[in-house]
Amino acid sequence: MRKIDVHEVIDNARFSRFHWMVMCLCALLLIFDGYDLFIYGVVLPSIMQEWGMTPLQAGALGSYALFGMMFGALCFGTLADKIGRKKGIAICFALFSSATIINGFASNPTEFGICRFLAGLGCGGLMPNAVALMSEYAPKKLRSTLVAIMFSGYSLGGMLAAGVGIYALPRFGWESMFFFAAVPLLLLPLIFWLLPESVGFLVRQGQLVKARSILRRVDGERAIDAEDQLLLSDTKGKGVAVFELFRDGRALRTLCLWLAFFCCLLMVYALSSWLPKLMANAGYSLGSSLSFLLALNFGGMAGAILGGWLGDRFNLSKVMVGFFVAAALSISLLGFKSPTPLMYVLIFIAGATTIGTQILLYAGAAQFYGLSIRSTGLGWASGIGRNGAIVGPLLGGALMGINLPLQLNFLAFAIPGAIAALAMTLFAISSRRHQSAPMVLGAAKV
Repeated sequence: MRKIDVHEVIDNARFSRFHWMVMCLCALLLIFDGYDLFIYGVVLPSIMQEWGMTPLQAGALGSYALFGMMFGALCFGTLADKIGRKKGIAICFALFSSATIINGFASNPTEFGICRFLAGLGCGGLMPNAVALMSEYAPKKLRSTLVAIMFSGYSLGGMLAAGVGIYALPRFGWESMFFFAAVPLLLLPLIFWLLPESVGFLVRQGQLVKARSILRRVDGERAIDAEDQLLLSDTKGKGVAVFELFRDGRALRTLCLWLAFFCCLLMVYALSSWLPKLMANAGYSLGSSLSFLLALNFGGMAGAILGGWLGDRFNLSKVMVGFFVAAALSISLLGFKSPTPLMYVLIFIAGATTIGTQILLYAGAAQFYGLSIRSTGLGWASGIGRNGAIVGPLLGGALMGINLPLQLNFLAFAIPGAIAALAMTLFAISSRRHQSAPMVLGAAKV
């Protein structure tokens, strides 16, 4: 009887059809997730006009989903460590899709807000679990790249929301945007059937036959017999306790990650909620304003892929520092009246370095935390970040309500980028001090 290290098999496996399938399925989940999240920015000008809402009321309404996402990330991230990531993902997917469909029948802001909160619960729980699953199955040398490519589905979802909005809003009204969520719900049984369970979870639950079968698919060149003993290098099983995130020299870097998540998500959701409205106020048509949102998400997809590629070749935390600096500069420059082509370039860069960096933060956190605490670590980082996401739409509404100049609006959105750059700089310094330990970001798993 041989002893087989599960992590060693996964880390050294060649990229195969199995990895391609997991990446595509997780990306598809996040396309639907991203559509649901960016839909509010698309319909915001329409519902403000129909319901006569003030900017501050609209900002608060936009925060309902993000408030739900905070609880969803905290609850479902921890729950998945107990029931398995596959079941956790299915529950979250069904919840946010169903709530989004019902959202189309809302007749007032209260009903709308309740549906957005429920949808946010599902969205917030799905993200960290999808990232954790992809990170677990990705070969070590491709981990950042595959997670980033997978998470670019989030940006594709935003692009889909903007594209559907350009076509559907003037023809069918804002309600139609939410009815499109019925399509992904129909695909849930197929996705659930194809998506593999976490092999680490299966081993810890004693489901060794299923675990061996999955490992044979991960690495088809390795013979794994029924008598072979499967070992996990991370088997303490205490990952559901949040204090584990602060043990073994992780405390400072956990706090830095939380601050970076907070600032990054503030920028992402401030822009995704208010960019079309700000551009409309600056004199652009509704179609042009939504095309700016399309450019923002296209930049997010490109930034995630580029950042993941850089992260696999250089220090990922340093890559994120550079991205955050670029985010602060590009967003601040949006406040100045520029030729339309230059505005598209700046918005593309802003998307690449906010949405794209959000994706890199998930990839980095997935590498930083060990397998038994990965879902919990990702869930808490995402949950703390949701506080920033909640603040983003509220900040935009408050700024719009006091009629500040366009330059000051975008400057306020840019300041968190500078703060996040400082946080990740401190993270990188702390990582160098712990470089002899197997937990340096972008180097190895804990």
